Amino acid sequence: MEVERMKEGERGLSFAGTTMSSSSSSLRGLAISLLLLFFFFSADEIMCVPDSNYTNNRRVETLKLARIERRLDKINKPAVRTIESPDGDIIDCVPRHKQPALDHPLLKNHKIQKAAPQRPRFKGDRTPINYNASDATRRAWQAWHHVGHCPKGTVPIRRSSVDDVLRAKSLFHFGKKHLGGVPLARKVDAPDVVSGNGHEHAIAYTVNTEEVYGAKATINVWDPSIQVENEFSLSQIWILSGSFDGTDLNSIEAGWQVSPELYGDSRPRLFTYWTSDAYQATGCYNLLCSGFIQTNNRIAIGAAISPVSMLVGYWPAALFTHLSDRATMVEWGGEVVNTRPHGEHTSTQMGSGRFAEEGFGRASYFRNLEVVDSDNSLTSSRAIATMAENSKCYDIKSFSNADWGTYFYYGGPGNNPHCP
Repeated sequence: MEVERMKEGERGLSFAGTTMSSSSSSLRGLAISLLLLFFFFSADEIMCVPDSNYTNNRRVETLKLARIERRLDKINKPAVRTIESPDGDIIDCVPRHKQPALDHPLLKNHKIQKAAPQRPRFKGDRTPINYNASDATRRAWQAWHHVGHCPKGTVPIRRSSVDDVLRAKSLFHFGKKHLGGVPLARKVDAPDVVSGNGHEHAIAYTVNTEEVYGAKATINVWDPSIQVENEFSLSQIWILSGSFDGTDLNSIEAGWQVSPELYGDSRPRLFTYWTSDAYQATGCYNLLCSGFIQTNNRIAIGAAISPVSMLVGYWPAALFTHLSDRATMVEWGGEVVNTRPHGEHTSTQMGSGRFAEEGFGRASYFRNLEVVDSDNSLTSSRAIATMAENSKCYDIKSFSNADWGTYFYYGGPGNNPHCP
Protein backbone atom coordinates (compact mmCIF):
# COMPACT_ATOMS: atom_id res chain seq x y z
CA MET A 1 0.00 0.00 0.00
CA GLU A 2 1.50 3.32 -1.00
CA VAL A 3 0.33 6.90 -0.59
CA GLU A 4 2.64 9.43 -2.19
CA ARG A 5 2.81 13.09 -3.09
CA MET A 6 2.64 13.89 -6.80
CA LYS A 7 6.06 15.03 -8.03
CA GLU A 8 5.31 15.99 -11.63
CA GLY A 9 2.85 18.47 -13.13
CA GLU A 10 0.28 19.96 -10.78
CA ARG A 11 0.86 18.98 -7.18
CA GLY A 12 -1.40 16.49 -5.52
CA LEU A 13 -1.40 13.36 -3.39
CA SER A 14 -1.50 10.03 -5.17
CA PHE A 15 -2.53 6.58 -4.09
CA ALA A 16 -1.32 3.15 -5.14
CA GLY A 17 -2.31 -0.08 -3.44
CA THR A 18 -1.08 -3.61 -2.77
CA THR A 19 -3.69 -6.02 -1.45
CA MET A 20 -4.78 -9.66 -1.45
CA SER A 21 -7.79 -11.36 -2.99
CA SER A 22 -11.17 -12.24 -1.56
CA SER A 23 -14.35 -13.78 -2.93
CA SER A 24 -18.01 -14.04 -1.97
CA SER A 25 -21.39 -14.88 -3.45
CA SER A 26 -23.53 -12.39 -5.35
CA LEU A 27 -25.91 -10.16 -3.37
CA ARG A 28 -27.63 -8.56 -6.35
CA GLY A 29 -30.97 -10.37 -5.97
CA LEU A 30 -31.06 -9.77 -2.22
CA ALA A 31 -30.35 -6.06 -2.62
CA ILE A 32 -33.20 -5.64 -5.12
CA SER A 33 -35.60 -7.59 -2.88
CA LEU A 34 -34.77 -5.42 0.10
CA LEU A 35 -35.40 -2.29 -1.91
CA LEU A 36 -38.84 -3.52 -3.01
CA LEU A 37 -39.72 -4.70 0.50
CA PHE A 38 -38.77 -1.34 2.00
CA PHE A 39 -41.22 0.57 -0.12
CA PHE A 40 -43.89 -2.12 0.16
CA PHE A 41 -43.89 -2.09 3.95
CA SER A 42 -43.66 1.69 4.11
CA ALA A 43 -46.79 2.01 1.98
CA ASP A 44 -48.58 -0.71 3.99
CA GLU A 45 -47.88 1.04 7.27
CA ILE A 46 -49.08 4.36 5.91
CA MET A 47 -52.38 2.85 4.78
CA CYS A 48 -53.18 1.89 8.40
CA VAL A 49 -53.48 5.55 9.53
CA PRO A 50 -56.07 8.25 8.77
CA ASP A 51 -56.17 9.73 5.28
CA SER A 52 -54.61 13.10 6.24
CA ASN A 53 -51.62 11.43 7.86
CA TYR A 54 -51.32 9.07 4.91
CA THR A 55 -51.06 12.05 2.56
CA ASN A 56 -48.49 13.82 4.74
CA ASN A 57 -46.36 10.70 5.26
CA ARG A 58 -46.45 9.87 1.58
CA ARG A 59 -45.25 13.40 0.81
CA VAL A 60 -42.36 12.99 3.29
CA GLU A 61 -41.37 9.66 1.72
CA THR A 62 -41.54 11.18 -1.76
CA LEU A 63 -39.42 14.17 -0.77
CA LYS A 64 -36.86 11.91 0.95
CA LEU A 65 -36.60 9.70 -2.10
CA ALA A 66 -36.26 12.75 -4.35
CA ARG A 67 -33.35 14.07 -2.24
CA ILE A 68 -31.65 10.68 -2.34
CA GLU A 69 -32.04 10.44 -6.10
CA ARG A 70 -30.59 13.94 -6.59
CA ARG A 71 -27.56 12.92 -4.52
CA LEU A 72 -27.15 9.70 -6.49
CA ASP A 73 -27.37 11.63 -9.78
CA LYS A 74 -24.28 13.56 -8.68
CA ILE A 75 -22.36 10.39 -7.81
CA ASN A 76 -23.53 7.99 -10.52
CA LYS A 77 -22.33 9.70 -13.68
CA PRO A 78 -23.51 8.62 -17.16
CA ALA A 79 -21.48 5.61 -18.26
CA VAL A 80 -20.25 4.49 -21.67
CA ARG A 81 -20.35 0.89 -20.43
CA THR A 82 -21.96 -0.80 -17.43
CA ILE A 83 -20.67 -4.08 -16.00
CA GLU A 84 -22.66 -6.32 -13.64
CA SER A 85 -20.07 -8.00 -11.45
CA PRO A 86 -20.52 -11.62 -10.31
CA ASP A 87 -20.20 -10.42 -6.70
CA GLY A 88 -23.22 -8.13 -7.01
CA ASP A 89 -21.51 -4.80 -7.71
CA ILE A 90 -22.48 -2.68 -10.68
CA ILE A 91 -19.46 -0.97 -12.22
CA ASP A 92 -19.98 2.05 -14.45
CA CYS A 93 -17.24 3.00 -16.91
CA VAL A 94 -17.37 6.80 -16.75
CA PRO A 95 -15.36 9.13 -19.02
CA ARG A 96 -12.34 10.26 -17.01
CA HIS A 97 -13.14 13.94 -17.50
CA LYS A 98 -16.73 13.48 -16.21
CA GLN A 99 -15.97 11.69 -12.92
CA PRO A 100 -17.44 13.03 -9.64
CA ALA A 101 -14.15 14.53 -8.40
CA LEU A 102 -14.32 17.36 -10.90
CA ASP A 103 -17.61 18.65 -9.44
CA HIS A 104 -15.61 20.09 -6.55
CA PRO A 105 -15.54 23.93 -6.78
CA LEU A 106 -11.79 23.98 -6.13
CA LEU A 107 -11.22 21.67 -9.11
CA LYS A 108 -13.23 23.62 -11.66
CA ASN A 109 -10.20 24.19 -13.90
CA HIS A 110 -8.16 21.17 -12.82
CA LYS A 111 -6.23 19.35 -15.51
CA ILE A 112 -6.15 15.62 -14.81
CA GLN A 113 -2.62 14.27 -14.41
CA LYS A 114 -2.55 11.15 -16.57
CA ALA A 115 1.10 10.25 -16.06
CA ALA A 116 2.15 8.64 -12.81
CA PRO A 117 4.62 10.59 -10.67
CA GLN A 118 8.18 9.43 -10.38
CA ARG A 119 8.23 6.62 -7.84
CA PRO A 120 10.36 7.27 -4.75
CA ARG A 121 13.78 5.61 -4.74
CA PHE A 122 14.57 3.33 -1.81
CA LYS A 123 17.43 4.59 0.35
CA GLY A 124 18.67 2.08 2.90
CA ASP A 125 20.25 -1.29 3.50
CA ARG A 126 17.36 -3.40 2.25
CA THR A 127 17.04 -4.00 -1.48
CA PRO A 128 13.36 -3.54 -2.34
CA ILE A 129 11.52 -6.03 -4.54
CA ASN A 130 10.80 -4.56 -7.97
CA TYR A 131 7.47 -5.53 -9.49
CA ASN A 132 7.04 -5.43 -13.26
CA ALA A 133 4.19 -3.01 -13.97
CA SER A 134 2.80 -4.96 -16.93
CA ASP A 135 2.79 -8.22 -14.94
CA ALA A 136 1.04 -6.47 -12.05
CA THR A 137 -1.56 -5.13 -14.44
CA ARG A 138 -2.31 -8.59 -15.79
CA ARG A 139 -2.65 -9.97 -12.26
CA ALA A 140 -4.83 -7.11 -11.02
CA TRP A 141 -8.18 -8.88 -11.29
CA GLN A 142 -11.24 -7.81 -9.37
CA ALA A 143 -14.45 -9.84 -9.66
CA TRP A 144 -15.98 -7.54 -12.29
CA HIS A 145 -13.04 -8.21 -14.63
CA HIS A 146 -14.44 -11.67 -15.30
CA VAL A 147 -17.32 -10.16 -17.29
CA GLY A 148 -15.80 -7.02 -18.79
CA HIS A 149 -13.33 -4.14 -18.72
CA CYS A 150 -13.58 -0.38 -18.88
CA PRO A 151 -12.43 1.21 -22.16
CA LYS A 152 -9.40 3.46 -22.34
CA GLY A 153 -10.23 7.01 -21.29
CA THR A 154 -12.77 5.88 -18.69
CA VAL A 155 -12.57 5.01 -14.99
CA PRO A 156 -14.52 2.25 -13.20
CA ILE A 157 -16.88 3.57 -10.52
CA ARG A 158 -18.93 1.33 -8.24
CA ARG A 159 -22.53 2.45 -8.62
CA SER A 160 -24.28 3.63 -5.45
CA SER A 161 -27.91 2.67 -4.86
CA VAL A 162 -30.88 3.92 -2.86
CA ASP A 163 -30.29 0.99 -0.51
CA ASP A 164 -26.72 2.20 0.13
CA VAL A 165 -28.01 5.61 1.21
CA LEU A 166 -30.84 4.20 3.34
CA ARG A 167 -28.34 2.18 5.39
CA ALA A 168 -26.60 5.40 6.42
CA LYS A 169 -27.63 7.41 9.46
CA SER A 170 -28.78 10.22 7.17
CA LEU A 171 -28.16 11.59 3.71
CA PHE A 172 -25.52 13.93 5.17
CA HIS A 173 -23.70 11.01 6.80
CA PHE A 174 -23.72 8.83 3.68
CA GLY A 175 -20.12 8.05 2.74
CA LYS A 176 -18.63 9.77 5.81
CA LYS A 177 -17.03 8.55 9.00
CA HIS A 178 -19.45 8.80 11.92
CA LEU A 179 -17.64 10.94 14.48
CA GLY A 180 -20.66 12.53 16.12
CA GLY A 181 -19.01 15.94 16.39
CA VAL A 182 -16.58 14.69 19.06
CA PRO A 183 -13.32 16.67 18.74
CA LEU A 184 -10.01 14.96 18.15
CA ALA A 185 -7.97 14.53 21.30
CA ARG A 186 -4.20 14.67 20.91
CA LYS A 187 -1.24 15.02 23.21
CA VAL A 188 2.19 16.15 22.07
CA ASP A 189 3.78 13.47 19.86
CA ALA A 190 0.66 11.28 20.15
CA PRO A 191 -1.30 10.10 17.14
CA ASP A 192 -4.65 11.04 15.66
CA VAL A 193 -7.11 9.46 18.09
CA VAL A 194 -10.84 10.05 18.15
CA SER A 195 -11.99 9.89 21.76
CA GLY A 196 -15.34 9.05 23.29
CA ASN A 197 -17.26 7.96 20.21
CA GLY A 198 -16.49 4.28 19.99
CA HIS A 199 -13.55 4.35 17.57
CA GLU A 200 -10.74 2.10 18.79
CA HIS A 201 -7.28 1.76 17.25
CA ALA A 202 -4.14 -0.35 17.28
CA ILE A 203 -1.58 1.69 15.36
CA ALA A 204 2.06 2.55 14.82
CA TYR A 205 2.99 6.17 14.13
CA THR A 206 6.04 8.23 13.26
CA VAL A 207 7.76 10.33 15.91
CA ASN A 208 10.20 13.22 15.49
CA THR A 209 9.47 13.53 11.78
CA GLU A 210 9.30 17.09 10.52
CA GLU A 211 8.65 16.59 6.82
CA VAL A 212 6.90 13.62 5.22
CA TYR A 213 6.02 13.40 1.54
CA GLY A 214 4.52 9.92 1.39
CA ALA A 215 4.39 6.52 3.05
CA LYS A 216 4.42 2.87 2.12
CA ALA A 217 3.82 -0.54 3.70
CA THR A 218 2.93 -4.09 2.77
CA ILE A 219 -0.16 -5.39 4.55
CA ASN A 220 -2.13 -8.62 4.54
CA VAL A 221 -5.88 -8.74 4.15
CA TRP A 222 -8.44 -10.65 6.20
CA ASP A 223 -12.23 -10.79 6.47
CA PRO A 224 -12.97 -9.83 10.10
CA SER A 225 -16.48 -10.44 11.39
CA ILE A 226 -18.65 -7.41 12.17
CA GLN A 227 -21.19 -7.75 14.99
CA VAL A 228 -23.73 -5.09 13.93
CA GLU A 229 -24.32 -3.29 10.64
CA ASN A 230 -23.25 0.19 11.74
CA GLU A 231 -19.80 -0.95 12.93
CA PHE A 232 -16.74 -1.44 10.71
CA SER A 233 -13.22 -2.82 10.77
CA LEU A 234 -10.41 -1.39 8.67
CA SER A 235 -6.66 -1.44 8.18
CA GLN A 236 -5.06 1.57 6.57
CA ILE A 237 -2.35 4.19 6.23
CA TRP A 238 -3.07 7.72 7.47
CA ILE A 239 -0.99 10.69 6.24
CA LEU A 240 -1.70 13.71 8.43
CA SER A 241 -1.00 17.38 8.89
CA GLY A 242 -2.61 20.30 10.65
CA SER A 243 -3.96 20.89 14.12
CA PHE A 244 -5.09 17.83 16.06
CA ASP A 245 -7.05 19.88 18.62
CA GLY A 246 -8.89 22.08 16.14
CA THR A 247 -10.89 21.72 12.95
CA ASP A 248 -8.16 22.05 10.31
CA LEU A 249 -6.69 18.54 10.48
CA ASN A 250 -5.87 17.25 6.98
CA SER A 251 -5.85 13.50 6.41
CA ILE A 252 -5.60 11.18 3.41
CA GLU A 253 -6.21 7.51 4.02
CA ALA A 254 -6.12 4.26 2.07
CA GLY A 255 -6.41 0.57 2.88
CA TRP A 256 -9.03 -2.16 3.16
CA GLN A 257 -12.20 -2.26 5.20
CA VAL A 258 -15.26 -4.35 5.99
CA SER A 259 -18.33 -2.13 6.41
CA PRO A 260 -21.82 -3.66 6.04
CA GLU A 261 -23.44 -0.24 6.40
CA LEU A 262 -21.42 1.32 3.61
CA TYR A 263 -21.35 -1.58 1.14
CA GLY A 264 -24.22 -3.86 2.13
CA ASP A 265 -22.03 -6.92 2.69
CA SER A 266 -19.07 -8.18 4.71
CA ARG A 267 -16.42 -8.51 2.01
CA PRO A 268 -13.07 -6.69 2.47
CA ARG A 269 -12.88 -3.82 0.01
CA LEU A 270 -10.25 -1.36 -1.19
CA PHE A 271 -11.04 2.15 0.03
CA THR A 272 -9.79 5.72 0.26
CA TYR A 273 -10.82 8.59 2.52
CA TRP A 274 -9.92 12.27 2.87
CA THR A 275 -10.77 15.29 5.00
CA SER A 276 -9.45 18.83 5.29
CA ASP A 277 -11.42 19.85 8.40
CA ALA A 278 -11.00 17.05 10.95
CA TYR A 279 -13.86 14.97 9.52
CA GLN A 280 -16.45 17.66 10.19
CA ALA A 281 -17.87 18.37 6.73
CA THR A 282 -15.30 17.79 3.98
CA GLY A 283 -14.29 14.54 2.36
CA CYS A 284 -15.75 11.06 2.12
CA TYR A 285 -15.03 7.44 1.36
CA ASN A 286 -13.97 6.48 -2.14
CA LEU A 287 -15.74 8.49 -4.87
CA LEU A 288 -18.90 9.24 -2.87
CA CYS A 289 -18.21 12.96 -3.07
CA SER A 290 -16.06 15.18 -5.27
CA GLY A 291 -12.34 15.33 -4.52
CA PHE A 292 -10.35 12.15 -5.22
CA ILE A 293 -9.44 11.91 -8.91
CA GLN A 294 -9.26 8.40 -10.33
CA THR A 295 -6.88 7.79 -13.23
CA ASN A 296 -6.74 3.98 -13.48
CA ASN A 297 -9.29 2.14 -15.63
CA ARG A 298 -8.72 -1.32 -14.10
CA ILE A 299 -9.24 -0.83 -10.36
CA ALA A 300 -12.62 0.09 -8.89
CA ILE A 301 -12.27 1.79 -5.51
CA GLY A 302 -14.85 0.38 -3.13
CA ALA A 303 -14.90 -2.99 -4.93
CA ALA A 304 -13.82 -6.26 -3.36
CA ILE A 305 -10.05 -6.41 -3.48
CA SER A 306 -7.64 -8.52 -5.51
CA PRO A 307 -3.84 -8.35 -5.95
CA VAL A 308 -3.18 -4.75 -6.93
CA SER A 309 0.02 -2.74 -7.44
CA MET A 310 -0.42 0.32 -9.62
CA LEU A 311 -1.30 3.99 -9.49
CA VAL A 312 -5.02 4.36 -8.86
CA GLY A 313 -5.51 8.12 -8.58
CA TYR A 314 -4.72 11.19 -6.51
CA TRP A 315 -6.03 13.99 -4.33
CA PRO A 316 -5.29 17.42 -5.87
CA ALA A 317 -3.33 19.73 -3.57
CA ALA A 318 -6.04 22.39 -3.90
CA LEU A 319 -8.30 20.40 -1.56
CA PHE A 320 -6.04 20.87 1.45
CA THR A 321 -4.71 23.59 3.71
CA HIS A 322 -1.69 21.70 5.11
CA LEU A 323 -1.21 18.53 3.06
CA SER A 324 -0.87 20.60 -0.10
CA ASP A 325 2.83 20.83 0.76
CA ARG A 326 3.87 18.11 3.21
CA ALA A 327 2.70 15.92 6.08
CA THR A 328 3.86 15.88 9.68
CA MET A 329 2.81 12.37 10.73
CA VAL A 330 2.13 8.93 9.28
CA GLU A 331 0.10 6.20 10.94
CA TRP A 332 -0.31 2.53 10.03
CA GLY A 333 -2.74 0.12 11.61
CA GLY A 334 -6.29 -0.90 12.40
CA GLU A 335 -9.48 0.79 13.52
CA VAL A 336 -12.91 -0.48 14.54
CA VAL A 337 -16.15 1.10 15.69
CA ASN A 338 -17.46 -0.18 19.02
CA THR A 339 -21.13 0.73 19.55
CA ARG A 340 -21.34 -1.55 22.62
CA PRO A 341 -24.30 -3.61 21.41
CA HIS A 342 -26.30 -5.11 24.30
CA GLY A 343 -24.23 -2.98 26.69
CA GLU A 344 -21.03 -4.94 26.14
CA HIS A 345 -17.88 -4.34 24.13
CA THR A 346 -18.44 -5.31 20.51
CA SER A 347 -17.18 -8.61 19.16
CA THR A 348 -16.29 -6.91 15.87
CA GLN A 349 -12.80 -8.15 15.01
CA MET A 350 -9.77 -6.09 14.04
CA GLY A 351 -7.39 -7.50 11.43
CA SER A 352 -7.62 -11.29 11.54
CA GLY A 353 -9.37 -11.26 14.90
CA ARG A 354 -6.19 -12.57 16.57
CA PHE A 355 -3.96 -10.76 19.06
CA ALA A 356 -0.49 -9.64 17.99
CA GLU A 357 1.29 -12.31 20.05
CA GLU A 358 -0.07 -15.06 17.77
CA GLY A 359 2.32 -13.87 15.08
CA PHE A 360 2.80 -14.85 11.46
CA GLY A 361 0.01 -16.77 9.77
CA ARG A 362 -2.53 -15.89 12.44
CA ALA A 363 -2.24 -12.22 13.37
CA SER A 364 -2.58 -9.39 10.85
CA TYR A 365 0.56 -7.39 10.03
CA PHE A 366 2.05 -4.32 8.39
CA ARG A 367 5.64 -4.77 7.22
CA ASN A 368 8.38 -2.67 5.60
CA LEU A 369 7.07 0.61 7.00
CA GLU A 370 8.65 3.38 4.95
CA VAL A 371 8.25 7.13 4.46
CA VAL A 372 9.17 9.42 1.57
CA ASP A 373 11.54 12.29 2.36
CA SER A 374 12.06 15.64 0.66
CA ASP A 375 14.33 14.26 -2.09
CA ASN A 376 11.73 11.63 -3.07
CA SER A 377 13.55 8.77 -1.35
CA LEU A 378 11.96 5.95 0.62
CA THR A 379 13.56 5.29 3.99
CA SER A 380 12.71 2.73 6.63
CA SER A 381 10.61 4.12 9.50
CA ARG A 382 12.73 3.16 12.46
CA ALA A 383 11.47 5.88 14.84
CA ILE A 384 7.93 4.73 15.50
CA ALA A 385 5.73 4.39 18.55
CA THR A 386 2.69 2.16 19.01
CA MET A 387 -0.65 2.71 20.68
CA ALA A 388 -3.81 0.73 21.46
CA GLU A 389 -6.56 2.38 23.52
CA ASN A 390 -7.81 -0.95 24.87
CA SER A 391 -5.12 -3.61 24.66
CA LYS A 392 -7.37 -6.26 26.25
CA CYS A 393 -9.59 -6.02 23.16
CA TYR A 394 -7.10 -5.14 20.39
CA ASP A 395 -3.32 -4.85 20.68
CA ILE A 396 -0.13 -4.22 18.71
CA LYS A 397 3.54 -5.29 18.95
CA SER A 398 6.34 -3.87 16.78
CA PHE A 399 9.61 -5.47 15.66
CA SER A 400 12.46 -5.01 13.18
CA ASN A 401 14.62 -7.31 11.08
CA ALA A 402 16.56 -7.32 7.81
CA ASP A 403 13.80 -8.77 5.62
CA TRP A 404 10.69 -7.03 6.95
CA GLY A 405 12.35 -3.82 8.11
CA THR A 406 10.13 -2.13 10.69
CA TYR A 407 6.94 -4.14 11.11
CA PHE A 408 4.18 -4.97 13.55
CA TYR A 409 1.43 -7.45 14.31
CA TYR A 410 -1.90 -6.08 15.48
CA GLY A 411 -5.59 -6.85 15.97
CA GLY A 412 -7.86 -8.79 18.26
CA PRO A 413 -11.29 -10.33 18.77
CA GLY A 414 -12.97 -7.49 20.60
CA ASN A 415 -15.27 -8.91 23.26
CA ASN A 416 -13.61 -11.64 25.33
CA PRO A 417 -13.34 -12.49 29.04
CA HIS A 418 -10.60 -9.87 29.51
CA CYS A 419 -12.14 -7.15 27.31
CA PRO A 420 -14.46 -4.94 29.41
